Amino acid sequence: MSDLAESLPNPDERNLDDFLASYLETLSMVERLHRLLLDVIKDEFERLQVIDINSVQALLLFNVGANVLTAGELKSRGYYQGSNVSYNLKKLVDAGYMHHERCIADRRAVRVRLTDRGIEVRNLVSGLFERHAEGIVRRGVLPEGRIDDINSDLRGVEAYWTEQIRYIY
Repeated sequence: MSDLAESLPNPDERNLDDFLASYLETLSMVERLHRLLLDVIKDEFERLQVIDINSVQALLLFNVGANVLTAGELKSRGYYQGSNVSYNLKKLVDAGYMHHERCIADRRAVRVRLTDRGIEVRNLVSGLFERHAEGIVRRGVLPEGRIDDINSDLRGVEAYWTEQIRYIY
């Protein structure tokens, strides 16, 4: 009997191994969902024949909304996988989707806001997200209240990761 007990994994180790497998699956899912979100936006824009901006730029416009932000503030509000926020902001300004101006208090900082053309694109993305929310509810993809639980859980992971970065140095 003692040989059998010694060969069995510690219950805490087994739980940690199970959690690690689930955690790695979650990390992979978050990455895939972000890529898929960009593909969904890209497909919507192709359908609408909006071809002069890409999905990352459209998401930037969506996240600016009615705000006036610096590039740093915008970067902290969203995750733009494999993109250079400053480069994309310059492209959006050049294409007439954003206004930019130097900040009076800090001449190094540039503040951006949407033009009427940028607002139109933001409204397209907003409409897409509204249709998706309606479809998710209508099809019962997530039970009532579950999205709030998911968001709460993800905020917890975000806080943990932020804490880890803060204490590395």
